[in-house]
Amino acid sequence: MDYISEVIEMVIRKNPSEYEFHQAVKEVLESLRPVVEANEEKFRREALLERLVEPDRQILFKVPWVDDKGNVQVNTGYRIQFNNAIGPYKGGLRLHPSVNKGIIKFLGFEQIFKNSLTGLPIGGGKGGSDFDPKGKSDREVLAFCKSFMTELCKYIGADTDVPAGDIGTGAREIGYLYGQYKKIKGTCEGVLTGKGLTYGGSLVRTEATGFGLVYLTEEMLKAHGHSIAGKTVAVSGAGNVAIYAAAKAMELGAKVVTVSDSNGWIYDKAGIDVKALKEIKEVRRERLTEYLKFRPEAEYHEGQGVWQVKCDIALPCATQNELLLEDAKALAENGCIAVAEGANMPTDLEATKYLQDKGILFAPGKAANAGGVATSALEMSQNSERLSWTFEEVDEKLKGIMKNIFFNMSDAAKEYGAEGNYVLGANIAGFLKVADAMMAQGIW
Repeated sequence: MDYISEVIEMVIRKNPSEYEFHQAVKEVLESLRPVVEANEEKFRREALLERLVEPDRQILFKVPWVDDKGNVQVNTGYRIQFNNAIGPYKGGLRLHPSVNKGIIKFLGFEQIFKNSLTGLPIGGGKGGSDFDPKGKSDREVLAFCKSFMTELCKYIGADTDVPAGDIGTGAREIGYLYGQYKKIKGTCEGVLTGKGLTYGGSLVRTEATGFGLVYLTEEMLKAHGHSIAGKTVAVSGAGNVAIYAAAKAMELGAKVVTVSDSNGWIYDKAGIDVKALKEIKEVRRERLTEYLKFRPEAEYHEGQGVWQVKCDIALPCATQNELLLEDAKALAENGCIAVAEGANMPTDLEATKYLQDKGILFAPGKAANAGGVATSALEMSQNSERLSWTFEEVDEKLKGIMKNIFFNMSDAAKEYGAEGNYVLGANIAGFLKVADAMMAQGIW
């Protein structure tokens, strides 16, 4: 059995039932075959792949808190510190009922390569809890956050591990978590990113993942003689990434016609009203059914179906494995020319391969949605310098980072004989930097 197959088999055997983690490891390692086969003797001797797929630390802890009825609730907290060869662990905290160790490990593993691609000195990690902030009062969310951070604070720090937001963890949650960290540690440091602008946050951080997704998509289109201007775009999700991807795409001349949440999706043939979407999701925190009160001519559909809509560009921005083989077939039949992942691994392996085989441009999430963590790293820099950069300064740096990510993954794909295969290119470009750092620092 070859080295990559051995490691994949080992991961499945050692981590039973962690299917998302298996999927992520298989997708990355299979795409690294050209590099691994050229360096197999050295990598085997160093057990490089075995060390890469094994987290440095897996932290699980209970999170007891009291609800508004006076009842004690107990959730599970996670922090997976995966790899810090190139810098402090960096990755978000996901608060959602679906959270389990396997999902956090998949996200942390992906984060290694995403963070490497930014060109910034940040390692890979991820965390969260099966706590659901939806439907909870501010007091209940505060109670949970204080309990969660009371345990998590033992393992994080500005030069050790810097968490950020993710699904379910927005400005409110980051504020509560940071307040508890300060109270326990007695220090003001850039230990969390996504903070409010009044206490060390960075401009553009809210918009960064969505903006960055569109900047990279535009760069990919330009490399193939296209432009986002005049194109019809289908977006899934209705959180930060989806909202600001829609906003930036429309600013650049595209027409975004869909958004979705966990209950259903909107089709607005005139183009999504981003202002209304922000009001519903960011201010009122309501379901998408409310969109029809702003735009009665739009259509609301229960369940899933975004990828059945005719579009030129698809931006999956909701969650993992939301775009499956049948969805990929529908996109191809409807003339889609590009798919760029705004979420983490939203396209499963079968769908990804189908899209690539059909010649549809495909930008993987570890590259396309790296704008969020890139701007988080810029927030860390501002915190260290006790400075605050302007919106224009941060946005320009973000744009430059996303352009460099595209060129780096494009060049890597070309170098290894797979020009235009941006999945392979992103994985190789991200991996080589981490592998070099790991081997330079010895065995630990």
